[in-house]
Amino acid sequence: MKTSKWALFVSAAIILFGMLAAVPNVLTPEQQAKYGHFLPSNPVTLGLDLKGGSHLVLEVDSAALRKARMDVLLNDTRAILRTAGERASAARLNGTTLTVTLPDQAALDKVLPEVRKLAAPTSTLGFGAGSSDIDVATSGLQINVTLTEAGINERMSAAVEQSLEIIRRRVDQVGVAEPLIQRVGGDRILVQLPGLQDPTRLRQLLGSTAQMSFHMVDQTVDPNGVAPRGVLILPGANDGRKYAVEERVAISGDRLADAKAGFDQRSNEPIVSFSFDSTGARQFAEITQANVGKPFAIVLDGKVLTAPVIREPIIGGQGQISGNFNPQEATVLSALLRSGALPAPLTIIEERTVGPNLGSDSIRMGLYTGFAGLLAVVILMQVLYGAWGLIANLGLVLHTILTIGVLGLLGSTLTLPGIAGIILGIGMAVDANILINARIREETAGGAGAMKALDVGFNKAYATIVDGNMTTMVGMILLFMFGSGPVRGFAITMIIGLAISMFTSITFVRFLMREAVIVRKMKKIDIHSLFGKVWEIPTFSFMRGRYIAIAMSAFISTSSIILFFTPGLNYGIDFVGGIQVEATSKSPIDLATLRKKMEDLNLGEVALQEFGQGTSVLVRVQRQPGGEAEQTAALQEIRNGVAEMIPDANFERTEVVGPTVSTELARSGFLAVGLGMVAILIYIWWRFEWHFAVGAIVTLILDITKMIGFFSLMQIDFNLTAIAAVLTLIGYSVNDKVVVYDRMRENLRKYKSMPFSDLIDLSINQVVMRCIFTSLAVAVSLLPMAIWGGDTVKPFAWPMLFGVVVATTSSIYIGGPILLFLSRWWKDRDTARATGTAGKPAAEA
Repeated sequence: MKTSKWALFVSAAIILFGMLAAVPNVLTPEQQAKYGHFLPSNPVTLGLDLKGGSHLVLEVDSAALRKARMDVLLNDTRAILRTAGERASAARLNGTTLTVTLPDQAALDKVLPEVRKLAAPTSTLGFGAGSSDIDVATSGLQINVTLTEAGINERMSAAVEQSLEIIRRRVDQVGVAEPLIQRVGGDRILVQLPGLQDPTRLRQLLGSTAQMSFHMVDQTVDPNGVAPRGVLILPGANDGRKYAVEERVAISGDRLADAKAGFDQRSNEPIVSFSFDSTGARQFAEITQANVGKPFAIVLDGKVLTAPVIREPIIGGQGQISGNFNPQEATVLSALLRSGALPAPLTIIEERTVGPNLGSDSIRMGLYTGFAGLLAVVILMQVLYGAWGLIANLGLVLHTILTIGVLGLLGSTLTLPGIAGIILGIGMAVDANILINARIREETAGGAGAMKALDVGFNKAYATIVDGNMTTMVGMILLFMFGSGPVRGFAITMIIGLAISMFTSITFVRFLMREAVIVRKMKKIDIHSLFGKVWEIPTFSFMRGRYIAIAMSAFISTSSIILFFTPGLNYGIDFVGGIQVEATSKSPIDLATLRKKMEDLNLGEVALQEFGQGTSVLVRVQRQPGGEAEQTAALQEIRNGVAEMIPDANFERTEVVGPTVSTELARSGFLAVGLGMVAILIYIWWRFEWHFAVGAIVTLILDITKMIGFFSLMQIDFNLTAIAAVLTLIGYSVNDKVVVYDRMRENLRKYKSMPFSDLIDLSINQVVMRCIFTSLAVAVSLLPMAIWGGDTVKPFAWPMLFGVVVATTSSIYIGGPILLFLSRWWKDRDTARATGTAGKPAAEA
């Protein structure tokens, strides 16, 4: 069948465009600046695990946002009551409800319309007015005010957008290059700062609300006693004292015009100089004129920074803040004041920091293992298929180039798991070429000429390739939907790789093979290895040993389930939350001494893991009770303790994961696995028959239990990367079984009278070498990653190597027997029904 010229033109255009999109990744910065605007994409962005930096996820405190709105409503309602001549204390907050109790109907009729005026309309899409942000209801002489869901959502959205802008301004004050600040979901903000490895400073900068206000100090109240109404007892920010300040705000922090860090010329101590706008300057002058000799408190986020005594009126609208802070703290404080206050507190629910050394090592190891994996696959294909393997290898190289080009076009961020996805995608792309070559060889053996063998072989292989890749893609799509961060990077590279694999195999490789046949005027296609005929195993009856195979599989799966409970999975920080610090030293680390030091910190359960020939250590500590301040303090204690025990310690990575994130990651990870299996079940049921789908799922469950047992036995960290490994195993395992099932379906149409057990044996014998060759290709692509890939991808690579062996053996020895059992059970059931139906009339007669 001749290929359409239009199809060739479109394919050539796609290939050329994809190659041009990959070019920026090999240009120097100077060349990129000179020629980059002529190219369709930018270089692929490297993730923080490849170049170092800090990654934080912040969540807007919805409870504080609600409370702030309710406090405003309470103050406004009390003002209404005073104007109406009623007691202000008639308005009280009961949880999330504002209750106003009035003495008579006249007072109710007077106050109710004014309270309703406090409602603010919410925006709406389309025509018509928006709903109100509060709900005002009456019960007798009582008015109840609550926030509506629409109002809460709008305030949350506005708070996130406002927080985004404030965070951008704060980050700009620090001067971090190429920051990534974006909204994630309804109430979260993702911040990635390349090159910044000081998480403590980052937490201070982003986690502080920076709500500043100025209050008079009430000297008549004992700060160690009970505060009367209208007075607040606030702690000092740095001096450990308590201050009794008036609740009424003398000057709001919104009146600040500028703030700068500097040094006091007399004492040479760090200070922050500030200035007010015109209204603030006038208010400041009036207050200082009326209160000479009295202390004036400057309050930030509920803590008194300083409370100087007013010596003389300050007319110019300028002042300064001094206290027990260092130059760095003064710089952070001035940045906070210049950028403005956050509308609500931000909670840092996830933090990951990677040092520049670990990032550069990751780049080097990622490139080395990537090239090594690709080279191993290329050598294998050349050995297996000789000259025809060269065409397959050109397809693999093009596959790799196009994958990088598409990642650049999409603006994707490449992480180390993403590199793993590319490598594994190459290994799985080989499967298409192996299927094509195997099909062409079969057609040739059947007596077909060169062109017929080529066309029929490609057409028969195409359906199998699509079915196999689609089942893998289902799992990857779900991993992308429910995964997080680097795991999504792995999923997207796999999805792109699978799609490109189908394109290169069916267009580019087919075109080259067709041209080779035409140019060389071949009458027959002989596909041989470098050492002669491609090796094949003798015909074997797999069904005869089915009971032994199923018994062994059941034994291993049962043992794996026992291992799941004892000793259990070694859950990583992604799932259990906590603090994790990785440090390296030039000399071997005394683990016993370091463990003693960590235990003396009294931070709860501490786990130390030594690796890198004793020069690296991973310290894991449980999440601390309390909020983010406690996590920051604990992280700093750990760093100080490690630095004390290891003077030349270099902190390569720090991670802080809160319970919210860990719970969500665990739920989404396991949900992705469950939904992946359901989606695969539906797809195979649709493409084949019900017993094929059930057989695939039962075999999958056995494969997954074995992998879980492997994680438990080897005590490998079970984290998001492990979830990626499980989902990849599902995709690969089903892909393997689809190839076997596809051949069975084909033989069912060809040999209608053959016993099903014999047909299963025939089908497995026909595809067994393809299963072995594909598994070998995937294994050699993963092996460099497993050996040299580093701790980020080892929890993926080693289990996947084990999973490849399990998936291949189950496709050959387990999938067929289960299918045979289901088929016989269904036939026996139909026979029993038919016998019963046939016997009824006789019985009735």
